[in-house]
Amino acid sequence: QVQLEESGGGLVEAGGSLRLSCTASGDIFRIGVMGWFRQAPGMQRELVADISGGGLTNYANAVKGRFTISRDDVKDTVYLQMNSLEPEDTADYYCAMGLSPRYEFDVWGQGIQVTVSS
Repeated sequence: QVQLEESGGGLVEAGGSLRLSCTASGDIFRIGVMGWFRQAPGMQRELVADISGGGLTNYANAVKGRFTISRDDVKDTVYLQMNSLEPEDTADYYCAMGLSPRYEFDVWGQGIQVTVSS
């Protein structure tokens, strides 16, 4: 079994920055795609950004130019650097990873809260 542990959330003022981290542990053979999702109250969960095993990145339009996703395959960790945060970024953020070469998210973290005050 693979477990994901997120860290780095919290409360920040609008315009500020936060860096989320998510580390995998357990029975890891390989990790493919890594990604971050978010869910605001009353809203559906949405993809924020993902990064392939080869390093190709993909971002939601709402965060392009402000957020950066990166990965460290030695540490089995994915990061999300969030700059110029806006109150609309307030949500629970979830990391997810795939355990095969396919674009599929097989394991999920428990979520971490990010609150941006205006």
